[in-house]
Amino acid sequence: MPIDYKKYPKNWLSELRPRVIKRAKNKCEFCGIENYSIKENGTKVILTIAHLDHDSENHEVKDERLAALCQACHLKYDLSMHIENRKYGKEFRKNQLKLF
Repeated sequence: MPIDYKKYPKNWLSELRPRVIKRAKNKCEFCGIENYSIKENGTKVILTIAHLDHDSENHEVKDERLAALCQACHLKYDLSMHIENRKYGKEFRKNQLKLF
């Protein structure tokens, strides 16, 4: 999925992403697979940075809101959000009326 870096803080690639990957010791924080390693099926592992609160537009980024995850773990973590987006559309939550 393409990344729209306009939604991210300006220092995302230069500071935030490298800092989170360094904190994770260049490994997925969920399964422990190493960045740039090759899986048995031949796919290359690239660590991604997951927003644990699913809010990519919050520019008050705290390191505890972010995790370095391999593609597989990131997709699993975001699965329910992807299902909801597919079923109701990406803007579903934003368009809901607040009752309380």
